[in-house]
Amino acid sequence: MLDRSAKGVFVIAPTPFLPDGSLDLVSADRMTDAFLAAGASGLTLLGVMGEAPKLTQEESLAFVGRVLKRVAGRVPVVVGASAPGFAQMKALSRGAMDLGAAGVMVSPAPGLKGDEAVVSYIAQAMDAVEAPFVLQDYPQLTGITMTAPMIARMAQDPRMVMLKAEDWPGLDKLTAIRRMEAEGKMPRVSILGGVGGQFLPEELARGADGIMTGYAFPEMLVKVCELMWAGQRDAAQDLFDLHLPLIRTEVQPGLGLAIRKYVLKRRGIIAHDTLRAPGPKLTAETAGEVDYLLARLARTQTLAAAA
Repeated sequence: MLDRSAKGVFVIAPTPFLPDGSLDLVSADRMTDAFLAAGASGLTLLGVMGEAPKLTQEESLAFVGRVLKRVAGRVPVVVGASAPGFAQMKALSRGAMDLGAAGVMVSPAPGLKGDEAVVSYIAQAMDAVEAPFVLQDYPQLTGITMTAPMIARMAQDPRMVMLKAEDWPGLDKLTAIRRMEAEGKMPRVSILGGVGGQFLPEELARGADGIMTGYAFPEMLVKVCELMWAGQRDAAQDLFDLHLPLIRTEVQPGLGLAIRKYVLKRRGIIAHDTLRAPGPKLTAETAGEVDYLLARLARTQTLAAAA
């Protein structure tokens, strides 16, 4: 089970599809193997980049079950369980946990008004899922702002084991949470950064335990964490800087997943870069820009050369 000691790189896996839009479970196996070989400390399924709203519950559990079978307990797997209602949330969470998931991730529902409504919603969500709980703080998506004191209140429930910190700018909030922990105002929780990996070195320097994102070169994220924890910040930053243009390209709103799947296909990690409809398709010009960035990376990064 997921607990508050979790750290490292939790790779957010996209959901692979065949060209006709059906699940590509063979690619799911290959992708799982690739992420484990890259040094992932955990995997996250059905996240924002997993096209979860486009899947039926049966498809969601089929995909989760296939990945969990391939992982075979080697790393924890977190399953996104956000849903319009608690009944759907409970059903998906129970199904995922029965298959062997380590925990679930939920964000506040859009439209909540006021701090008390948000805190109450998360308390009800934790009751519904009955599993180790990752709180996703992603106001750019939900429109919900959670302050450090609000998060401290939620963390009093031991079922909340991790914060996925994706506020932007959010580094000062991360520092505020760690300061509250040090002052005994809240229990220590695992914190993993996000927002596409754009601020990984800074998040680690501020006290994050790692990152949960789907950047198409997770090997780099793993190495940056290792270098930072070894006190080699300049080396970590130098490596990170090489990838920053591609990271920036991947996080474009509305287009990022299409680019990420394109790169994963180029790397041979998934067979197709299909997005289930509705979804954007890369123009030849955009694909050419990504190819250019991969070629630049290939000058110094052997993994990029393979793509």
